Amino acid sequence: MKILTTSDWHLGNLFHGNDRLAEHTHFLKWLLTQIEEQQPDALLIAGDVFDNGNPSAAAQSAYYEFLADATQKCKQMQVIITAGNHDSASRLEAPRPLLTRHRVEVRGSINRKWTTDGEGGNWQIDFDDLMIPITGRDGDSAIVLAVPYLRSDIVQNASYSKGVNDFIRTLTAKAREKHPDIPLVMMAHMYAKGAGIAKTDASEKIIIGGQEEVNMEGWTDHPDYMTCGHIHKRQHIWNTDWARYTGSVLPMSFAEKDYTHGVDLVTLSKGVKPNVAHLVYQPQHRLVVLPENDENLTPKKLQKLINEKLREQVNGKRDEHYDYVTLKVRLEKISNDDIKALEEQVNGKNAVLCRIQKIIPQLDIQTIAGHQSLKSIDDILNRDPMDTLREAFVIKYNTEMSEQQEAMLADLMNGIKNETTD
Repeated sequence: MKILTTSDWHLGNLFHGNDRLAEHTHFLKWLLTQIEEQQPDALLIAGDVFDNGNPSAAAQSAYYEFLADATQKCKQMQVIITAGNHDSASRLEAPRPLLTRHRVEVRGSINRKWTTDGEGGNWQIDFDDLMIPITGRDGDSAIVLAVPYLRSDIVQNASYSKGVNDFIRTLTAKAREKHPDIPLVMMAHMYAKGAGIAKTDASEKIIIGGQEEVNMEGWTDHPDYMTCGHIHKRQHIWNTDWARYTGSVLPMSFAEKDYTHGVDLVTLSKGVKPNVAHLVYQPQHRLVVLPENDENLTPKKLQKLINEKLREQVNGKRDEHYDYVTLKVRLEKISNDDIKALEEQVNGKNAVLCRIQKIIPQLDIQTIAGHQSLKSIDDILNRDPMDTLREAFVIKYNTEMSEQQEAMLADLMNGIKNETTD
């Protein structure tokens, strides 16, 4: 049985104000080619189909046109879609009765009902609704456990991460009991502990402090395979050899410019460890950062680098594979006129300038304030207050105080000292 897995399409996304509909159309055409060539038994889309809960008409048209084409190119293929944290669960699931007739299953929300008991009552989750059987052309079967992004009204434990963990483990146990000896494939949308994200400019919505991290360590009776959405870098989920993030189909920030993109082709055979092959997709537009490191370039050197790295336009026009560009400039080396000239130069290439990242050089605080090792409370109490003020000024404004500012502070400090002694 062959299954294509993907996630994090983010249809309707704007990249630094640039509409990405053409890029997404480019990807969807590529994916249709893979479907036609591979003839998979199932296609799993694990959340963040859209970039927001109210996508444009154009983004929705691209989505439904793809589903119509995909189900025609591979008529025996089952398509299963779950909602991510960017999606509107109700909007995604609204056409479910219609789509089901075309072998497209959508799970946006968790079905549950309130049952009363002697202590008041509780919510009963319809786990069966999340168990979707698929059958391969060779007669093999599998059960897809389709888990949409779990919001706090569903996960009501004291700890969100524990609540998600309890949910997916309970679902797996119930599926094992109901469908013994049939391979289980889970699709989910969550932040797993240890997942690698960009250190800066991360585009995923991650709660500070890791409160939403799901720790999957020690899960012995896990599904045979798990595909996950939410994290944009393709990778194994930490401490597993059976769970993987497929990654986003397009880079969502310049921090992701070196990520690989595409879909995974998972081959399931009963009693054999799933085989995973990555079908690599080359996005329509490169992401270019100039300079790539923090090299301190003069405007002339930066202009030369632009000419070396960016392609020329053809007949005065950008082609469909133009680059997205970030320029990094150091403020002490460049004027506003220089910046304007650089903007014009980039926009005259086969490129779109997305942003100019202004780098403020970090001053050496120890040199400014004087090196003093603070090892105890006494060291702090005996320190010259002016050293502390100089240091605080540099941290806040990234520049040294002027002589006039130092003189004003010195007068203020002397005034305070005289008042306390009087």
